[in-house]
Amino acid sequence: MTVTRQDFEDAIAQYWGTKALQKEKSAIKDAVGAGTAGSVRGGKHFDAITVLLSKFFLDAGYPPESIRVTRKQGLALPGYYRPQKQWDLVVVHDDVLVAAFEMKGLSGPSYSNNYNNRVEEALGSAVDLRRAVLADLYPREKPWLGYFFIMEDGEGSRNPVATAKGALPPDSSWLDTSYQDRFGIFCERLIAEQLYDAACYVTSSHENPKPVELVDSLDWRHFSAAVNARLTYLRELGFPG
Repeated sequence: MTVTRQDFEDAIAQYWGTKALQKEKSAIKDAVGAGTAGSVRGGKHFDAITVLLSKFFLDAGYPPESIRVTRKQGLALPGYYRPQKQWDLVVVHDDVLVAAFEMKGLSGPSYSNNYNNRVEEALGSAVDLRRAVLADLYPREKPWLGYFFIMEDGEGSRNPVATAKGALPPDSSWLDTSYQDRFGIFCERLIAEQLYDAACYVTSSHENPKPVELVDSLDWRHFSAAVNARLTYLRELGFPG
């Protein structure tokens, strides 16, 4: 069963809790089967996104036990600057890290409170794992990392944010930008620097859950294509045989 654009939009809607819990549980069961459905925690914001991403790997033939969605199943991956880090969705098969996903959101009304935290979390997770690769902590195939981010669409995230007076001027790219703009720049740079292999960045809201993709290279079409490219690459190498 192919992952569709409608699946994506439905998952974003469920993130905001706009669909009934019973319908969500039914979608989870249909998407991932009985073995994995029980592992997904009903009522959590990113459960629907986790199911959405899991479908790529289930459809490609990976067994449910290779797709880890809870800490009990094992979401911790080795780091270099710290022993381990918990990711949000981890796919491991035949001792190869097929993919790991970081999923985060930023909501109002005070967007500034967690903006820097979200940036630092994404950077720290990727840098730590990429350095661990150089230390031979990930044998065989190079890990693939995905980043999924939802920004609440609101006046506070759309309006330009002033930069603080500092000892030196910031990069001019940041001037007169909103938090929505800034996260687009941030995600583009994550990909350009190869810290993540793909990123999906959308804005949405409880009142209007239909996702808006502000940056073409960070839209669902590009993100799903990148996931499928990873699956194709590994399939040519015999995974998940």
